[in-house]
Amino acid sequence: MNVEADVICGKYLSDLAKQNNVICSMAYGDQPALIVEQIEWAKLNGFSVTCAGKGTKYHPTFEYSTPDTVWDHYGLSKERAEIDSGMNPKMFNSFLCGDKSAIEMCAVSNASNLKCPKNGLTFPPIGVYDIAKKLIPKSYGGLIDYEGQVEVISSIDSEKKDIPNDLRWGVYIVVKAKNQYVKNCFKDYGMVTDASGNYSAIWRPYHYIGLELAQSIYSIALENKATGFTKYYNAEVASYAKKNLKAGERLDGEGGYCVRGKLINSKKSKEEKILPLGLTDGAITKKNINKDQAIMLSDVELDLPKQVTDAREYQYNLI
Repeated sequence: MNVEADVICGKYLSDLAKQNNVICSMAYGDQPALIVEQIEWAKLNGFSVTCAGKGTKYHPTFEYSTPDTVWDHYGLSKERAEIDSGMNPKMFNSFLCGDKSAIEMCAVSNASNLKCPKNGLTFPPIGVYDIAKKLIPKSYGGLIDYEGQVEVISSIDSEKKDIPNDLRWGVYIVVKAKNQYVKNCFKDYGMVTDASGNYSAIWRPYHYIGLELAQSIYSIALENKATGFTKYYNAEVASYAKKNLKAGERLDGEGGYCVRGKLINSKKSKEEKILPLGLTDGAITKKNINKDQAIMLSDVELDLPKQVTDAREYQYNLI
């Protein structure tokens, strides 16, 4: 399945797969599966995972980007992107405006039990050699809220200038030494750490998208093992109005003209009855909604298949 289905009803689907003795898996080559692989490597080898995520090109102004403006931000001409490479402007806009980052970190949180940041992803501009120094808890002089959370870092700064040693296309994890021996090893083997020497980071500079999918196929076929799957229901992607919306307006989903996504915890999503981003494509607004306002389930008319409503109810009942 795709990552959008994973964040809407992944826990329901993975539990259903287990009940029926089949494999429900993330796609290797997509960043969530690669991040989960790094997390599993860390845990298997006795490390505590402090932070995990990916890089992207992000700026706060990109949150209001549409398929009409995407290529100016992305760094390609319309002709190069759409004619030469066949790129879908709506899909690639979701990479820029923060929707895909929220979706993918939601998937990672639900697969790994890492927490969401308190107020959504913050996209700090960080180069790879500063990951271990900055993506650590605020109590240790870092930028993150929790010991064990997801976060996305940006390849450009507040002035939209490229930062040195960026991770735009890659993935990373930050690990913490559990004892003095491991801390000494970090130092003795030249690993990049924070000032205390407690935290170190590893990263992979690229993901090869569908070119790596064979990894999932072989893992499932030969080892009966998923390359990452949903185990928890921690996180959701909430919908916010990208512009002033009028009653009767048809929403167009991620990367479009109407809504943008923000990573939140699932308890908040359920309690406040917030509309998940994955259900916005085709939803009809019942009232006027102001730009930047959270969109509630009661604000829209939905025409969902019974399987989707059943899956959502199943997951809500887990909280």
